Amino acid sequence: MHTDIAAPTEPASGHNPIALNDDAARWAAVVARDTQADGRFVYSVRTTGVYCRPSCPSRPARRENVAFHADNAAAERAGFRPCKRCKPDQPSLREAHAEQVAAACRRIETADEAPTLEALASTTGLGPHHFHRVFKAITGVTPKAYAAAHRARKVRDTLPAAGSVTDALYDAGFNSSGRFYATSNQTLGMTPGAFRAGGHGTRIRFAIAQCSLGAILVAATDRGVCAILMDDDPETLLRDLQDRFPKADLVGGDADFDRLVAQVVGFVEAPNLGLDLPLDVRGTAFQQRVWQALREIPTGATASYAQIAARIGSPKAVRAVAQACASNAIAVAIPCHRVVRNDGALSGYRWGVDRKRALLDRERSS
Repeated sequence: MHTDIAAPTEPASGHNPIALNDDAARWAAVVARDTQADGRFVYSVRTTGVYCRPSCPSRPARRENVAFHADNAAAERAGFRPCKRCKPDQPSLREAHAEQVAAACRRIETADEAPTLEALASTTGLGPHHFHRVFKAITGVTPKAYAAAHRARKVRDTLPAAGSVTDALYDAGFNSSGRFYATSNQTLGMTPGAFRAGGHGTRIRFAIAQCSLGAILVAATDRGVCAILMDDDPETLLRDLQDRFPKADLVGGDADFDRLVAQVVGFVEAPNLGLDLPLDVRGTAFQQRVWQALREIPTGATASYAQIAARIGSPKAVRAVAQACASNAIAVAIPCHRVVRNDGALSGYRWGVDRKRALLDRERSS
């Protein structure tokens, strides 16, 4: 299981949780006191001479007295002063929390041993339980899960060049090699020794076929399908697989495997056939929650990043949801192509927006 968890970052373009393309959308955000709109614009009230952030708790002014500005400087150039209640000239609570969580992530990453929840919270002025909720809302995972993922990532990064597997485990912060070995198959997809050897001794069956969307590679371990990749160039697909496990035993599929590949190609061409495959899914606990939610989107339907975040119980983790979609290496079987922007427009897709559009068009017409 891959264990990469990125610290809170801005999403790729088009992954904003709300669309504020016109004054009607901005006014709706003001009426809803939507904190997700904070930092994206401010509004001024002609009758009071002040400007506010969208989430200002004050009673909304009459629409005809409200104007919108790109930022504080624009509002002040127009002659307005900051509201004393929502303080738009100071960092918002959401921004402050994001900075606190980013600092906590850096502390986790640089510590020899994972800091306790109490130690992390003590630097923020928040209680441990409150900090725990804030951290999970922003990153999509708990501090403990973030620390575990970071240690596992360090193991993967250091194993190939480490003097021994044990050295890599202790350098990554594992106090006990037994704790890591207990979950190594999920974390690395194989034993640490096999991973260190570039996948030596790991048998991965694969085949490359052609479909109407180009070349498609299907690869599987004994546990299930671990990759479905698409590209215009078959050689690129094979290099992607070889680069990850340069010493793995890559073998061509037999007749049974060819039938599995045909099933994948058949779904691409006719989505109404359905696709139910055993999967060898490798990802963080958060990524797996996202990917499971994607598998529950019906054929022909779509969901927004914000809707997926809400469905997995982390409504503020829209950025992390977008990152999980971008990290998915099992196309169509984990249908990240069914995730769209809040306004219904298509956003990025690992295998190209044109393929995403084609897949959705076929599902809607099937």
